[in-house]
Amino acid sequence: MTPNNSQYRFLPDRNYFLELRRPWKLATFASGMAWLLYGAVCYDISDWDIGISLIMGGLTYLCAPWSVHVMFNAVRSRPPGWPLQTLVALLPAMFAVDWVYWLYHTGFGNRMLRWENFKVSFALYFICGILWYYRGSLREFAGEVRGLG
Repeated sequence: MTPNNSQYRFLPDRNYFLELRRPWKLATFASGMAWLLYGAVCYDISDWDIGISLIMGGLTYLCAPWSVHVMFNAVRSRPPGWPLQTLVALLPAMFAVDWVYWLYHTGFGNRMLRWENFKVSFALYFICGILWYYRGSLREFAGEVRGLG
């Protein structure tokens, strides 16, 4: 499956943010947020609440496709400075899955399950990033997935 990006750009541009407005991406984001908010309300886990769900989920939606984009292009194209670009792409990932978690719960004095949260959130960040990395409609995405088989 090859996303439709004709030219590699390290920093997100206007088209990146327009992609995030695609209905299928917004629908998958909304369903993921619904699950996070359900868990925050219904599960009795000390470090899972509505605030951190909104923050981490929102940052993942905004940043994960970009992180995946940079890492994919670093492996595929090896642009000048690709090792540094890869490390820079990990910064929003670390912020979204760990650093904001630590800041939030430290600020509110909540008990943290930091390592457990990191393992789950880091994997989900990149799973979501891979899903939302695709540039195209849901119909185009489904057609390319069918073409793999």
